[in-house]
Amino acid sequence: MAAARWREGSGQEKHRLLVVGGGGVGKSELTIQFIQSYFVTDYDPTIEDSYTKQCVIGDRAARLDILDTAGQEEFGAMREQYVRTGEGFLLVFSVTDRGSFEEIYKFQRQILRVKDRDEFPMILIGNKADLDHQRQVTQEEGHRLLLSMKLI
Repeated sequence: MAAARWREGSGQEKHRLLVVGGGGVGKSELTIQFIQSYFVTDYDPTIEDSYTKQCVIGDRAARLDILDTAGQEEFGAMREQYVRTGEGFLLVFSVTDRGSFEEIYKFQRQILRVKDRDEFPMILIGNKADLDHQRQVTQEEGHRLLLSMKLI
């Protein structure tokens, strides 16, 4: 993991994070909300976008480089390169889309395969929880997935 962390001339640490998940689960909206504190209401499919946020981790200034990936099926060579250099992953599914929930296993396996590891820092995010009337995935199912995949 240390290979993916580097320092700029200022001594500031940089961390690379990737946001992955199926199409339409809200990866871009989640990322933009975190970076800009702005909620996006229009859906515009992402090819790939990258964002930067200054923050404090512990007592040190840090820069987060966040790659918002496309929700495509293929795990192309370019995405594999991003995965190799990624230091952490946000696995996003929509609670209103059972298929996106079931796809999470695939994303985890692909990341572990590229990293050649049995475990790696990943966070599971059940997005669109405000759309309870459209919910297809229960909180209990999300919790079971979290435990079975040994995620945060």
